[in-house]
Amino acid sequence: MKNLKNLTRKIFPAKVLAMMIVCFMLSNVLHAQDTAKAKRPSPPAIAMGKIGDANIAINYSSPSVKGRKIFGGKLPYDTVWRAGANEATIFQTDKDITVEGKKLPAGKYSFFATPGQKKWTIFFNSETGQWGDKPGGATNMDPAKTVVSFDVKLKTLKDLQERLEYYFTNDGFGLRWEYSDVFIKVK
Repeated sequence: MKNLKNLTRKIFPAKVLAMMIVCFMLSNVLHAQDTAKAKRPSPPAIAMGKIGDANIAINYSSPSVKGRKIFGGKLPYDTVWRAGANEATIFQTDKDITVEGKKLPAGKYSFFATPGQKKWTIFFNSETGQWGDKPGGATNMDPAKTVVSFDVKLKTLKDLQERLEYYFTNDGFGLRWEYSDVFIKVK
């Protein structure tokens, strides 16, 4: 029995030390991943807002114009886009909401858009966690997993919006980039 106690005293601290080392290494790996994402040309961003009783968060990567023609150029009209860069944009709500008159249950969705010259089509898709584009450039959205889609009018901005930005008002949320402003009504 005495040998068992001595063995336990020796092994237990070693296990605790090993666990501490693993936790430390894991936290360093996670921190390195966050640091690497922050150094991307299109860094991660989060827009958060409250509309009615719903808390909403939009996680996206924010690309810059960099002197390029974006809509109708780099991003062709009438082609589905991940509404950001890198991973597919994520839209999350903690309450059921209505977007442009259509019910959207509480949950987490990939958010896609099809830009057009006068209107955009918006998609909330149940598949999340995917990279935004497939190899070859096609958007990584499975149309069969679309929960809600609708059209919204495009507003033209007077001044250039260099970096993609999502924003909130009491009536909904929108995105601005280049000379485009698209607003989605939420209740």
